[in-house]
Order: sequence, then structure tokens, then C-alpha cells
Amino acid sequence: MSAAATAASTTTPLERGLTTVSIMLATIMQALDTTIANVALPHMQGSMAATQDQISWVLTSYIVAAAIMTPPTGFLAARFGRKKLFLVSVTGFTIASMLCGAAVSLPEMVMFRLLQGAFGAGLVPLAQAVLLDTYPKEKHGSAMAMWGMGVMLGPILGPTLGGYLTEYYNWRWVFYINLPVGLLALGGIMAFVPETDKRNGLSFDWFGFALLSLSIGALQMMLDRGESQNWFSSIEILIETGLAAVCLYMFIVHMFTAKNPFLEPGLFTDRNFVIGLLFIFIVGVVLLATMALLPPFLQNLMGYPVVTAGVLLAPRGVGTVIAMMFVGRLVGKIDTRILILFGLFMTALSLYQMMGFTTDVSEFTIIRTGIIQGIGLGFIFVPLSTITFATLDPHYRTEGTAMFSLMRNIGSSIGISVMTTMLTQNTQVVHASLAAVLTPFRLAMQSPWLPDIWDWQTTTGVVLLNAAVTKQASAIAYLDDFQAMMWIVIGVVPLLLLMHGPKRKVPGKDDHIEVME
Repeated sequence: MSAAATAASTTTPLERGLTTVSIMLATIMQALDTTIANVALPHMQGSMAATQDQISWVLTSYIVAAAIMTPPTGFLAARFGRKKLFLVSVTGFTIASMLCGAAVSLPEMVMFRLLQGAFGAGLVPLAQAVLLDTYPKEKHGSAMAMWGMGVMLGPILGPTLGGYLTEYYNWRWVFYINLPVGLLALGGIMAFVPETDKRNGLSFDWFGFALLSLSIGALQMMLDRGESQNWFSSIEILIETGLAAVCLYMFIVHMFTAKNPFLEPGLFTDRNFVIGLLFIFIVGVVLLATMALLPPFLQNLMGYPVVTAGVLLAPRGVGTVIAMMFVGRLVGKIDTRILILFGLFMTALSLYQMMGFTTDVSEFTIIRTGIIQGIGLGFIFVPLSTITFATLDPHYRTEGTAMFSLMRNIGSSIGISVMTTMLTQNTQVVHASLAAVLTPFRLAMQSPWLPDIWDWQTTTGVVLLNAAVTKQASAIAYLDDFQAMMWIVIGVVPLLLLMHGPKRKVPGKDDHIEVME
């Protein structure tokens, strides 16, 4: 009997329950912070005198740091002990959260968010591993169901809780709320989570890991700062682009030539796995880019209080949970590719409906499109996780799951950066187009129904008219972003034809002989 099985069999139900509560607190805390800051971004933007594209760094820095630090989690847990790593991660995450709440400038906030993401990267995989060791094998299904619901609960509660804290207290409490949760999780882990054996002599390809991390970090810096630095007319952007390209090239060469590379080349010979990585990248783009765009749209353009904005975003997560409950029963009964196709259709449909948003769009429409998109993402995520690893050699499974998580996080960070940049640029372009035809000599501008405050003869009137034009230009720019994401979702549909279908039995053959469609 393995050590994990022995530990599971000797653990009492009460101890299992307390262990589960302790580690789920850590899981929810980490998942919560992926979305809790979204609705507070407009308030942070004012406090830190940041532009709209700069304030998005608060989101992308956290996601990038979490993406980079997820792959070494398995090595660090085996080398230093899982419990010790868990305690360090929770402590570091909690302290970094407090520092985020106390930040007074954008550079401080970004630096502390990087720390928060780096320490929080291991919380979700460590919690999953502890649950599998705590429960006997016959209860692993229910344990993973609890873990999955905890992972989903964080993003669902994030916008609503963040809106409430920002409205009735201060945006800084979005981060301070992690202190009591972190302390409870820390106490429970110290008391109930057993330590694992340390394994000395393990090797880890730190050089390959460093090359990949530098490439991802430089690419993200280029995307985040490109707009403010006038893109490739800036020496900084050229350096960051060159560093990203050179490090990626060196990483690929190292992967094919090193004895024990960070990622084995054989991992990318599986067609389903490679296409699955492209799909999860798109899921990351659509999911978090949409969540980053909607709060400022609702608050800045529609004038919703932060609490209302948070409540209107919550149904998106509810739709995802509902979809995951149904799709779990359909996987294995219906071709997985059909389920993914349905999810892509629902996601594209929601984005198509969002292209019709105006500054007077009803709350019901916002909730409806959110639920539709949540259902679509739910129907993509579970079948995609199944089909991506369906044909992958078990030898590559650990590296494969790390790469899968990495691509989702990279998609999220790149999606937020690109869509925010497009929003800024399109706002300027549309504003220029509208202003070019808006002159006192047009008959429409001489109509008696125009508001008196739009008086061309006064400075106040011109300022107010310019504000109205800017608002409409911003609204159109948001719709352009929604349209771009819709075409991205539609564009990946043909990739489903390249994926192997589910296993089926060959007619007339023995039951144990199966082929891929």
C-alpha cells in the first residue's frame, strides 16, 4: 500500500473535513483574486493617476507571475516537502495581499501583485494533491468535485464581493480581505495537513525555465507598455521584443538538445494536445479579457455603482457552473468535439449580442449575455480538458497539465493587454472620426432639440460636447473589442476537424480493441 493510501485510510472523517476546509480556503483565496480586483479597477485608476491601459497591469502582472511559477511547484514540493511549501505559499500570498492594499503608486501595486501571483501559483495544484492523498481512492471523484467547485467559486464571488467591499469600504479592502482567510488557512494547514517525504537529488532544468520565463515576461512588458511608448518607435519596446524572441528561440533549441529539458520535445508530437493548447489559450483570452472590459464599461460609460457592476457580472460564473454540471454527464456519451463546438457557438453568440450594447443597454440583457457566455465557456472547458489528454502518453501527463495551465494564463494576460490596447487606439480613432464631422455648420448641430449645455459659443459647452463624443467613441471601441473576440472564437472552430475523436470499439473485434475516430 502506498504512503498516500495509508494516510487516507488512517485519517478520520473529522480530520478529512478540517483538512478539506483549510486547503479550500487557500484555493478560494487564490481563485478569488483573479477577478476580485476587476470591478475596483476604475477606483484604483483614479487613486494612482493611471491610464486605462496602465491600470490593466494590475491584472496581467498577477496572471503572468502565477503562470511562470506554476511549473516548478511539483519540483519544489518534492524537494522541500509539500506542507512546508504550502505554508510558505499561503504566508507569502497573504503578506503580498496586505502590501497590495497598502500600495500608493502603480509601480508598487504591480510589484506586489507580481509577488502575490508568484506565491499563489502553487496553491491550487498543492490543494489538489493534498485532497487526493487525504481521501481514499474510491472517494477521489467527490474530492475533485469539491475542489473544482472551490476553484469556480472564487471567480464567481470575485466581482460581487469586490464591488461590495469597494462601495462600502474602500478598494484596498479587496486585498485586505485575504488576511483573515489566509490566517485561517494557515492555522488549518499547520494543524491538519501531513508533511510529505523530501526527495534529495532531484534535478530541474532551471536554465530552460529561466529562458521561458524571460520570454513570457518580456512579451508581456512589450504588450503592456507598447501603447504608452508608441510601440516600435521606442527603443524599450524593440529591446523587449528582441529579448522575447531570442529567449524563445534559445528555449526551443535547448529543449531539443538538453539531456533533461524543462519540457520534453515528445510532448508536442501529440496532435490533440497541441490543438488543445491553442483552444485553452483562446479560452483564456475570451474569459478574462471580457471580465476586464465589462467593469469599466458598466461604471464609466453607464454610470453603474460598483456594487451593481459586480452583481451584474456574477451570473457569468453561475452559467459556467450550470454548464459544468451538465457537461460532466455528457462527456463519454456525446462526441467531445460536438460539445466543444456547442460551447464555441454559445460563446460567439454572447459576443455577437454584446456587439449590440449601447450606453442604455438593459440589466437583463447584460445578465442574459453573461449567462450565455458562461454556459459556452463551461461547455468548452471540461470536454477540452478531456480530449486534450485523451491520447497523451501518461509519461508526459505532469508536464502536460503544467503546460495546459501555463497557456491558459498566458492567453488571459495577452488577451487583457491586446484588448485594452485596441480599446485605447479605437477610442482615439473613432473620436477623431466623429469630431471631424461635428461642426457648427451642420444642420443637425443647429437643431432646437439639442441640449442647451452644448453651446458652441462657450468653453463649457465645447468641453461637455467633447465629453459626449468621447463617451460614444469609447462605447464603439468596446463593441470593436467584442467583435474581435467573436471572430477569434469563430476562427478556431476548424481546428476541431484536426482533433482525434473519442475512442470507439471496432465492430466485430474483441471488446478490448479500440481505435480513435
